[in-house]
This record gives sequence, structure tokens and C-alpha cells, in this order.
Amino acid sequence: MEKKNEMNILDRFIVWREKHISQKQFILFLSFVVGVISSLAAYVLKHFIEFIQHLLTSGFDADSFNWLYLIYPVVGIFITGLFIRNVVRDDISHGVTKVLYSISRRHGKIRPHNMWSSLIASGITIGFGGSVGAESPIVFTGSAIGSNLANFFKMDQKIMMLLIGCGAAGAVSGIFKAPIAGLVFTLEVLMLDLTMSSLLPLLISSVTAVTLSYLLTGTDAMFHFQLDDAFSVSRVPYVMLLGVVCGLVSLYFTHVTTGIEGFFRRYKNPYIRLALGGSVLSVLIFLFPPLYGEGYNMINHLINGSSADVILNNSLFYGHAEYLFLYMLLIVLFKAFASTVTNCAGGCGGIFAPSLFLGCISGYLFAGVCNKFGFGEVLPDKNFALFGMAALMSGVFHAPLTGIFLIAELTGGYDLFLPLMIVSVCSYLTVRIFDNNNIYAIRLAQRGELITHHKDQAVLTILKVEDVIEKNFMKIEPDMDLGALTAVVAKTKRNIFPVVNSAEKLVGIVYLDDIRHMMFRQELYHRFTVAKLMRDVPVRLSIEEPMEAVMRKFEETNAWNLPVEDVTGNYIGFISKSAIFTAYRRTLLDFTSD
Repeated sequence: MEKKNEMNILDRFIVWREKHISQKQFILFLSFVVGVISSLAAYVLKHFIEFIQHLLTSGFDADSFNWLYLIYPVVGIFITGLFIRNVVRDDISHGVTKVLYSISRRHGKIRPHNMWSSLIASGITIGFGGSVGAESPIVFTGSAIGSNLANFFKMDQKIMMLLIGCGAAGAVSGIFKAPIAGLVFTLEVLMLDLTMSSLLPLLISSVTAVTLSYLLTGTDAMFHFQLDDAFSVSRVPYVMLLGVVCGLVSLYFTHVTTGIEGFFRRYKNPYIRLALGGSVLSVLIFLFPPLYGEGYNMINHLINGSSADVILNNSLFYGHAEYLFLYMLLIVLFKAFASTVTNCAGGCGGIFAPSLFLGCISGYLFAGVCNKFGFGEVLPDKNFALFGMAALMSGVFHAPLTGIFLIAELTGGYDLFLPLMIVSVCSYLTVRIFDNNNIYAIRLAQRGELITHHKDQAVLTILKVEDVIEKNFMKIEPDMDLGALTAVVAKTKRNIFPVVNSAEKLVGIVYLDDIRHMMFRQELYHRFTVAKLMRDVPVRLSIEEPMEAVMRKFEETNAWNLPVEDVTGNYIGFISKSAIFTAYRRTLLDFTSD
């Protein structure tokens, strides 16, 4: 009874709102609310991680290795796995990929538990040392907030997708204090084809989230950076070369990640995955403590010119500054392994922070090698550490604008805007030579489920086979004679007839044009059966096929109608080109209109 009354109240509010508040005004209000909640979620997650890390590692000695590095990550992943399997009971890994999937295949609907489950799971994983970032989980959380808020107020799919973008923009803006980066991340990575009227809600969410973050944590940039050596044009070739190097590192990171994920898919037992991944992660963190957690302390050390001894804290290399470059090179090589096995073993986290971490070390290492071997002028290693962060972001995510603005806003390094642009573009172009999709989208692209900025492709991705199936075809059986078939033809206006056996399997098709000349010759009624008159099925469609593959089959066969089967191979109905074109025009209108 209470639920019915609540629904009545909500329905009455919706009716009142439609009369007194315009759609555009209400969307702006919702974008503000999404920005506030996303920023609060980012604040909670960030401090939850810091609390756990301080609790576990505050007593560690800088000049000695710590055996607890072998234990903490496994414990954290074990707790996270129990939480996901017994409380959440859903897959919440790869947050941004899940958002892309929800946009392309679930019409923007994200489950309500995603508004809190990723916060808890990623907080435990990262706090105990998982070598991943909190940004993808918080993007998933923000997007879930936008989706469920839109669903609560019964908004249509287009507005739901817009509020998903607002949630993602607010989450990135809030956790990084980077409003422009939050906006361009939504455009570049989530790949929503937004119009000018959609831009204002995104801006409101981003600015709201950052403003609240300023109130809660102060106005300082996330990383403290002071420019000591201004950029000179003579360094442009080095910046371009760093972009190419970081593009190659991005490719390495992406392909190692997807390769390890493929390896772990062989093992369904979560405890085997925990044993394999947890042991690898613990050993790597024990040997290279900067791999513990997000790695932001290491970034602060590098962009602020800390000494080699500080960088080597807690490691077996402490006190051996001569091995600094080797130490950092090994970290670059093993970071992809540490990040991927964290998630594959049962943890929860993203690759924002690993990309920033890896880029910072790559840029610092690049400048250090150039200076050591005397390649021209002396390069400021802290500046190049900054450039490397932008380059890796651009390469891994295929998002050069996000890389440029995020690093500028994270560090306040606006005086280095030109080299940030150069290095980001060079890294992005290098990666695009080899890969068309970023690390988030590559899994969906392989299944044909990825939304892109190309409108035709995007509309085909949104369309589902089940939405255009026609089921009003009269089925006939193989042993029916021509007389019985003629009686069936008289009852319908269709010109094709599916031949279905007793097991509901489609065995052929009878076309009206093939039997038209025989239908009025009664002496033939008992001489021919449907089995003799039917044609073979040219192509069969599966209800789970992406619409792009369906259209390809229509082109290859020149057919106007094709049959559809369910996952068990049973006949369902037919899809016609005309039905697809009608749905396409309707979806394109909804997709592109303001």
C-alpha cells in the first residue's frame, strides 16, 4: 500500500512538473543534483582510500623493505571478492567499459547498486594496495547516479544518456578538481554525440562538482607543481619524440592488459584467480613499493624534483641511487601486470591512475636518459614527467583533449600548454597507427556493441534485433500438401511462409511467387508437399547479433526478409529491410534532435 502511495505521489509530482517546469529547466536542475552527488561520492571514496592506507602503512620504515607488502594486497582483493560475490552479486569491474555497454546495449540503464557498490569495492582494493585507480569506479558511480535519477523521474532514453554523461563529468571533475577535463572526457571517451543544448547540463555538473570539491578540500591543485624552467621552442623535437615513446608505452600497456585478461578468463574459480593474481601482485609490490595503490605519492615526488633516495623509499634499492633508472624502467615494465592482475584476481579499480603513474615515470625516465647521455640541451625532468602524464592519458584512452586539460588542471601547469598539446597529439597519432579503439572500448568493439561519434554506426549500435522482429508470419509444416498450403495462403497477406518442424526449427521457406502458378490446379494439391516446394534458408540471424552484422548479411544476400532464431536455434520470426529502415529513421531523429 505504501509503495502504491509513493508511486502516486511521484506520478503527481511528474504531472505537476510537466505543467509548471519546462523540460530544459528540469534537466538543468537534475544536472546540478548529479554534480553535487557525484562530487560527494568522489570525496567519500578518496578519503576512504586514504584512511585505509594510513591505517596499514603509516608505520613503515622508509629505509627498509616491508614484509606486509606481501600480505595486504591479497587480503584486500579477498575481502573485495567476498563483498562482490555475496553482497553485490554482479560484475562491477571495468567501470567505464560498463558505462559504454549500458549506453549502447541497455539504453542507458545502469543498475541502482552501482551508485554505491563500486565505491566500497574499489576503496577496499586500493586501500589495501591494489595497483589500480579510483577514477573509473567513481565514473561508474557518477554515471549510475545520473541513470537512476533519470529513471526515477521517468525521463526518456536521450535524457538518461545525457545525465549519464553529467554523472561521468561530475565524477571526473570532482575527484581531480578538473572541470574542463571532466567535460571533454565525456565527449572523447564516452563518445556521446552531444548537441549544443546538451553542453550546458554537462558544464553545470562539472562546475558544481568542482565547486563542492573546493569547499570540502580547498582550492589547491591535486598535484603541487612549480614551474622552474620555462618551455623553449628548441625542446619541441624532444617533446615530439617523447610523444612517440609514450604512444608505444601506451600500446604496450593496452596489449599487456588485454592479454592478461584473456589468460585469466580461462579460470572461472575465483580462488584460483585470487591465488594467481594475488601472488603476482604481492611480489611486484614487495619489490617495487611505488606499485602499491594509486601511486600518487610517486607522481608528487617526480614532478617536484625529490631526491633519488625518496623515490627509492621502502624498496630493496634504497640507498643505491645509481640504480634509479633501472628501478624506474622495471616499474614501467611491470605496472601493466600489477594493474591488470589486481582486477583479474577479484579486485575493483580503474586505469586512470595507472596511466598517470606510468606516464609520469616514462617522461621522467626519458628526460633522465637524454640528460645522462648528453643528447643536446639539458631537459627539465619534472616538466617531462608532466608531459609523459598527458601523453599516456592520450594514448591509452585515445583522448588527447582529456590528456591536455587534465594535466594542466591537475598541476596548474598552464604555462606548459603548448608542449602538453604537442606531446598528446604525437602520442595519440602513434597509437592510432596500430589501434582504432581505446582500452575501454576495445572489448565492446570486438562484439560490435560500441557507440561512436559516427551517427550511422551509433544508430545501428543502439538498434536491437528484438525491436524489429515481425512475428505475424503463418508457420507451415514440411509434410503439409499443396492443398493445405493454399488454405494457409488464403488467410494471410504475407508472401513468405516459414517451414518449421515439430522441434520449432526452421527448415526452409516457401515463397508465394514459387507456388502462384500451382495454387488453382486442384489436381496437384495432393501431389506436392511443402518439403518439395520450399527453398533453403539463405542466412539465419541470431537474436543476439548486433544490427551492423544484420545489415551486412542483408547486403551480402540481397534479401528483403531474413529469419531470426533464438539462442537455442528455434525460429522466432523475420526481420525486413523496411522495418529496419523505419526504426533507423526514428532512432536517428531521437538521437540527433535537440
